[in-house]
Amino acid sequence: MDFNDTPEEAEFRAEARTFLTANAEAKEPGKIFPVRYGQEGLLDVAKPWQAKKFDAGLAGITVGKEYGGRGGTQMQQVIYSQEEVNFLTPRGIYEVGLGMCVPVLLTYGTEEQKQRYVPLALRGEEVWCQLFSEPSAGSDLANLRTRAVRDGDDWVINGQKIWTSGAHHADFGVIVTRSDPNVPKHKGLTYFFLDMKSPGIETRRIKQIAGTSNFNEVFFTDVRVPDSQRLGEVGDGWKVAITTLMNERVAVGDRAAPDFDDIFGLVRELALEDGPAVADPLVRDKLANWYIQMQGIKLTRFRTITALSRGERPGPESSINKVVNGTKRQQIAHFALDLMDMAGAVYDEDLMPMKALFQEAVLSSPRDRIAGGTDEILRNIIAERILGLPQDVRVDKDVPFNEVPGGEG
Repeated sequence: MDFNDTPEEAEFRAEARTFLTANAEAKEPGKIFPVRYGQEGLLDVAKPWQAKKFDAGLAGITVGKEYGGRGGTQMQQVIYSQEEVNFLTPRGIYEVGLGMCVPVLLTYGTEEQKQRYVPLALRGEEVWCQLFSEPSAGSDLANLRTRAVRDGDDWVINGQKIWTSGAHHADFGVIVTRSDPNVPKHKGLTYFFLDMKSPGIETRRIKQIAGTSNFNEVFFTDVRVPDSQRLGEVGDGWKVAITTLMNERVAVGDRAAPDFDDIFGLVRELALEDGPAVADPLVRDKLANWYIQMQGIKLTRFRTITALSRGERPGPESSINKVVNGTKRQQIAHFALDLMDMAGAVYDEDLMPMKALFQEAVLSSPRDRIAGGTDEILRNIIAERILGLPQDVRVDKDVPFNEVPGGEG
């Protein structure tokens, strides 16, 4: 692959950089956006930022103009992402909706639905969430028990979802349900989108150890969803869900702070007993290792970019990025606190470097190794789909769900 921009790509890169320079603060080592993922007030700053991107034609770059997008190429989206990462911008509100829900809606929705929902999502006026995980169906999503029963032109949904990011401020959500328990668990699933303000939906925020409350548990009691809001065929929800999950692993596999630039900024300022931290050979060894991982992830992502540019579905290589990024973020956070010595135990944004970014990450980074697929699940995907190793034994693969121990009758 030629990593140099074509003249057209260089022109677009200049446009993106001009927009970002005029509307956002450049990122420097030791600087972070003042409101982080999961903190109160993020929606208030994310909405106007998303509207600015939309007005500049930089929201939904690959989405057709008829749906409010730019109608551009996948490489233009990559270029914009490469440029935006160099600036301090709000993150965490729209990634689920624009990275997972909108692509599925564009693939399976009707023309009328695309015209209605996609432009408002791109502008940031409506927020979307993904209703997948359940108390007994996390890594094994196909074990889900939330039921959808056909009733005329509607479906009636009963059950519970958990760990739903942003459900408390979402306007709409995509949901996968079990519509037929008499067939094996990967069959008999049906996929919908719904209004999160529908009668019968109760959202409860979950207090997380890092002090934020971005995760939610969502209860459904006789929630009626019209069949017109079904995405994909009845009983074919697993196929639609896999499309969503592949897009999710592209999104959650992306870099999240703290990363190499953040720890590099810290060690440049931090002094150890025998001199500057950045001069310590053990510190430099750690930095070199994380830099190599960062570059490896960058190059691996080009495989995904190539697939997307050909109109193909994101492949299993996204699992590599997520496994490495989740572990790397956790390691960087713990190492930073070790360098701070006793001060590392102080979780105070006004006193600690980078508004206690590393303290927060120590508490929140275990989430990265679970959300979007646990490390164990992703390593299985890498082993089976990339390395071609034998599949795990799945004793319930061809057994009707209601005959599986714990399954519904």
